[in-house]
Amino acid sequence: MDTKVSYAVSTVESIVIMSRKMLIDGDVANASGEDQYDFDLFVIGAGSGGVRASRFSAQYGAKVGICELPFHPISSEIIGGVGGTCVIRGCVPKKILVYGATFGPEIQDSREYGWQVNEKVDFDWKKLLHKKTEEILRLNGIYKRLLSNAGVKLFEGEGRIVGPNEVEVIQLDGTKLSYSAKQILIATGSRAQRLDIPGQELAITSDEALSLDELPKRVVVLGGGYIAVEFASIWRGMGSTVNLCFRKELPLRGFDDEMRALVARNLEGRGIILHPQTNLTKLVKTEDGIKVTTDHGEELMADVVLFATGRIPNTKRLNLQAVGVEVDSIGAVKVDEYSRTNVPSIWAIGDATNRMNLTPVALMEGSLFAKTVFGNEPSKPDYSNIPCAVFCIPPLSVVGLSEEQAIEQANGDILVYTSTFNPMKNSISGRQEKTLMKLIVSAETDKVIGASMCGPDAAEIMQGIAIALKCGATKAQFDSTVGIHPSSAEEFVTMRSVTRRIAAAGKPKTNL
Repeated sequence: MDTKVSYAVSTVESIVIMSRKMLIDGDVANASGEDQYDFDLFVIGAGSGGVRASRFSAQYGAKVGICELPFHPISSEIIGGVGGTCVIRGCVPKKILVYGATFGPEIQDSREYGWQVNEKVDFDWKKLLHKKTEEILRLNGIYKRLLSNAGVKLFEGEGRIVGPNEVEVIQLDGTKLSYSAKQILIATGSRAQRLDIPGQELAITSDEALSLDELPKRVVVLGGGYIAVEFASIWRGMGSTVNLCFRKELPLRGFDDEMRALVARNLEGRGIILHPQTNLTKLVKTEDGIKVTTDHGEELMADVVLFATGRIPNTKRLNLQAVGVEVDSIGAVKVDEYSRTNVPSIWAIGDATNRMNLTPVALMEGSLFAKTVFGNEPSKPDYSNIPCAVFCIPPLSVVGLSEEQAIEQANGDILVYTSTFNPMKNSISGRQEKTLMKLIVSAETDKVIGASMCGPDAAEIMQGIAIALKCGATKAQFDSTVGIHPSSAEEFVTMRSVTRRIAAAGKPKTNL
């Protein structure tokens, strides 16, 4: 090779290596000073994302410390627990209650399958709550062992950032421990927020809803998101009277409108009383319970009022402003595409950044953070085709674009395929509850760009569909796949006729 060419290639390679090093260290000159820190990485928050990031970083050879608040099922500014929201007071205990609530209607349906069931079937709420608490304690222990086995040092206490490379851990007795770290990761998640109305202290959030001493007979749920419809389904399945109030015409804003309409019908079909375009204005404690007043002047009585009105990043006590870390108007930590803040040594992942607030996304961000910073392989999270589920009864699950999103983003025509049917199980039980499945296809490329389902086992089915979308599957490939019979899932590979074709100039159907 020509000497000049060889020198040029060598120079380019050096620049590439230096650029990668600068992304990770911020300054190449710092590369030799690693021993001056107590830790290569200190993580604040031992939820799903924080635990994943710390474990994977340790596997790359990093010396890692992590801190978390003491365990309690109901979180506050001074209590939390290893495992975080998802494990202790979110996805896992909620799904346990969903399973519990599903048995009520299933027992009713079983009669048509020949089961002789007494008219009155008792339900022991306290037993289920006890089993739920046992399970989250077991998982809390597993997460601690995962950290220990990975060589991660766990500190119990409240973490805050006091400098670009310094964290402070406030222990239970008030003692403050200070540690230096080459890199700091914020993984503190989010917190439920309350509606600011008179009597708001009488309401509960999803934290308390998972740990109530007694099963409420009358419930008012405020909110139209997935937490609201899930808890409405849980309590109704256990026999409570449930009123669900939400601001839009349909619940689950942001999901496919056709699916939202079916979820609303199913909720009503199960006995939940819907109050669309309704907000709450006042709560008053009375001898008969909590009197709830709506903005329409309607009065509802409840034993429990649940505020499911969203979550906000849990960053208020981290001392970020003093350190110069930028946050947005609701306290979400601003990060670049590699999860790095404006302070080069400080990073953030998960709900604290308010990007896509799902546990598996926090896991992805934590994994890629470790690969970027300690694996010397800068990696950006890919937020396309991420599946998710709403565990109402029956559940809704989606991946890719909704019909409305596809129309907004379309460069060409959109083909919509739908299948609505009564599941085989219902044909015997007599339950009148339709399943809806839907595929969104680009007419130009034949690629399936969105899929959704509302019906039994939707989440289990959609996980497999998500792999297909991630791989860029076409409608022709769906059609050439042999179905599993008899199953609901086979409908996804037998939808041959186009339900509707939407021209590129079309507009979203609704803004419900």
